[in-house]
Amino acid sequence: MRVADLMETDLQVVQEDITVAEAVVTLAEGHIRGLPVVDRQNRMVGVISTSDVLEAAAECGDAEERNALFERTIVGEVMTSRPKTISPDADVKEAAKQMLELEVHRLFVEQGGELVGVISQSDIVRAVATARI
Repeated sequence: MRVADLMETDLQVVQEDITVAEAVVTLAEGHIRGLPVVDRQNRMVGVISTSDVLEAAAECGDAEERNALFERTIVGEVMTSRPKTISPDADVKEAAKQMLELEVHRLFVEQGGELVGVISQSDIVRAVATARI
């Protein structure tokens, strides 16, 4: 089975210059844990995840610093740069292996340098649980 068979193609993205608070709203409303971050040319430059936000918040000394993090810090400052990617033609087993080795929950799917989808650990588990794999 190929990555293209399981990947999600209806992606939400965020711009790198929005606030962390805006990204958190998008994460919460979409019930997702990670969003691709794009620049003004719509090229993927990173990923903002709930883990990134929690790590940044944990470094804040008090409530005032946390408020500043959410209201005045842009996504580009806390995102993970250079997210891990995979081809839509790659085997799902290869995707699972990369996620384990890289200790990531998702791989963004690019074809010809263009973001075309995302495959997550949940997608693979769902496919195994429903006997698709």
